[in-house]
Amino acid sequence: MGVSRRNFIKLSGGTVLVASLGVNLDPAKAYARELRIKNAKQTTTVCPYCSVGCGLIVYAENGKVINTEGDPDHPINEGALCSKGASVMQLLDHKSRVSKPLYREPGAESWKEVEWDWALDRIARLVKDTRDKSFKTVTKTKVKEKQADGTEIEVEKEFVVNRTDKIAHVGSAALDNEECYILQKLIRSWGLVYVEHQARI
Repeated sequence: MGVSRRNFIKLSGGTVLVASLGVNLDPAKAYARELRIKNAKQTTTVCPYCSVGCGLIVYAENGKVINTEGDPDHPINEGALCSKGASVMQLLDHKSRVSKPLYREPGAESWKEVEWDWALDRIARLVKDTRDKSFKTVTKTKVKEKQADGTEIEVEKEFVVNRTDKIAHVGSAALDNEECYILQKLIRSWGLVYVEHQARI
């Protein structure tokens, strides 16, 4: 919208005049804000971007997100959001958002869209195959052992390890404590020992 200098000064002067007359526009602003989200379903969640874990309020109407804002009751951000958190709606509505899994076959130069069921089955199969091929029940290592005469000798001993060294896991800052706990149980049950988290990297 183009505003000339003359119109800008008129508009500014009018605003100052209204403010100087003691007219409080806060109720009108609050009413207008209430109308926009009046029938929307309100859900609290956590911002997925970094490891801070700021709280968000998401408003949805008819299955479509219509507004997001910082959660004033959240102890971390108390309603404030950084520029990335403020633009979190674009994760859902942006035209460049990838909405289906992409797969590139070995040796192929391009990606192709696949269905979620196929992608999840393929991931599960590859994880299972890798785990089965690389799973160790025992490992041998050299340790020093004291003899009866007081001397130490190096001997090779077997230790039970039940682990795989071929798979690693990186956690996400968007998960809450309960999700992290369940995920740890799962990946430890597979025998993973290389477990890291986004917040530490």
